Amino acid sequence: MTDSGSTGKSAGVSTAGMRRILPPDVVERGRDPFGPPPGLRGGGGPVRPLELLNGATAWLVTGFDEARTVLADARFSADKLRHHDATSLRPPQAQVAERTDGAFVFMDPPEHTRLRRALTGQFTVRRMRQLESRVREIAVEHVEAMRAAGTRADLVPAFALPLPSLVICELLGVDYADRAEFQERTAVGLSASSTPQEQLEARAGLHAFMRRLVSAKRANPADDLLSGLVHDADPPLTDTQLVDVALLLLTAGHETTANMLGLGTFALLEHPDQLAALRAEPGLMDGAVEELLRFLSIIQLGVSRVATEPVTLGGVDLPAGATVVIATPEANRDPRHWPGPGTLDLRRARTPHLAFGHGVHQCLGQQLARIELRIGLGELLSRLPGLRLAVPAEQVPVRDDMLVFGVRSLPVTWS
Repeated sequence: MTDSGSTGKSAGVSTAGMRRILPPDVVERGRDPFGPPPGLRGGGGPVRPLELLNGATAWLVTGFDEARTVLADARFSADKLRHHDATSLRPPQAQVAERTDGAFVFMDPPEHTRLRRALTGQFTVRRMRQLESRVREIAVEHVEAMRAAGTRADLVPAFALPLPSLVICELLGVDYADRAEFQERTAVGLSASSTPQEQLEARAGLHAFMRRLVSAKRANPADDLLSGLVHDADPPLTDTQLVDVALLLLTAGHETTANMLGLGTFALLEHPDQLAALRAEPGLMDGAVEELLRFLSIIQLGVSRVATEPVTLGGVDLPAGATVVIATPEANRDPRHWPGPGTLDLRRARTPHLAFGHGVHQCLGQQLARIELRIGLGELLSRLPGLRLAVPAEQVPVRDDMLVFGVRSLPVTWS
C-alpha cells in the first residue's frame, strides 16, 4: 500500500500502453525474476538520460540518495495536470485552478496535505491492532482451506489475492453480504490475466460499488475507516473525493500486498538457506519482511516527478519541466548503502528503503502492509510443512507487463 505516485487511478493498469513509451529493457526482468530489469543496472551514474520510445527524454534515477531527494524535494511535482509528465499516456493539459477529486497521489501540497491529513487520522493504532487479529483469522482460514483441499494449490488465487482483499473489506466496512461481489470485481480488475475489456468493466463496477458504499456510510455510519472519512473530515469530503480515496486504498492496499505475498514466497522458496533460517528462527520475520521489500522492490517504474524549476541532482543539471523516473528496484540495491545488495539476507541490519516511498507521499498504510506480510508469510510457513514449488522455477509465470511486478500464479505443494 503506497502513496508514492504509482497507485491510485493508474494501479492495475497493464503497461501495454507504457510499452509504447518505455524501452523494454527497463521493464522486463528477464531470467532473474527477483532482480531489477537489465536496463536499470550498471553504469551511467545515479541520474542518467532515459530515451523514451515516443521521442522524449526523461531522467532515470537509480541512486538511493538521489531518489530520496526527488521524493522529498518540493521542486519535484507529482501533479500530472499542472505539469506534463513525459511518460504519461495522456496529452499535456492546461493548468487547472482547482481539484475536485480525491486522487491525492497526483497532487502537491496544499491539496495533497488536506486529503492525506483526513486519511491519516483514520489509520489509528487502535484500528491497526484490531485489524491485526482479523488478518490472522483470514490468513489461517485460507491456509486451512488449502490444506483441506489436498497438498497442492496455486498460491495466488488461493491466498495472496483474497487475504488483502478481505482486509480492505474490513478497513472500509464492506458488509459481509457484499464481500463476494467486492472480491470478484477486485480480482478481475487487478488480475494480469483479465482482458482489457474485463478490467475496464470490473473497475467500472467497483466505482459504482464504492459510490453505493459511500452512500450507505452517510446514512448508517459504523466504526470503520470510510465512515470516519465521511463524517469526521474537516472540511467535509465530497462523494467523488470519497470514492476516489476508497478506490485508491483498494488498489494501493490490495495489488501491492498481494504481489509481495506471491513473489515473496517465491523468493523464499528459491533461497532455501534463508527459508531454513526463517523456519528455525521465527523471530527473524520482521527483518525478513523488510529485506524482502528491499530485495524485490515490486514497484518498477511507476514513480515519476516533474521538476518545476532547474535542479542539480546527482551532479546532473536538470531543466525546469524535466521528467524524472525513479527506478526503485535499482535504488534499493545501491551498493553505497547495502553491502552485497543483490543478495537476499534475512539477517541484514535494518536500514531505510524505498519500498514504501519517501517524503510527503510515503505510504500511509505501510504498517498494515507489514502486518499482512508478517502474518501471511508466517502462517504459510508454519501451517504448510515442506512448502515448495510444484513446478520448476523457470515455469513460474511473472507479470512484468504490469506497473507492479509479481507472479501470475505460484503452483506450490507441501507435505
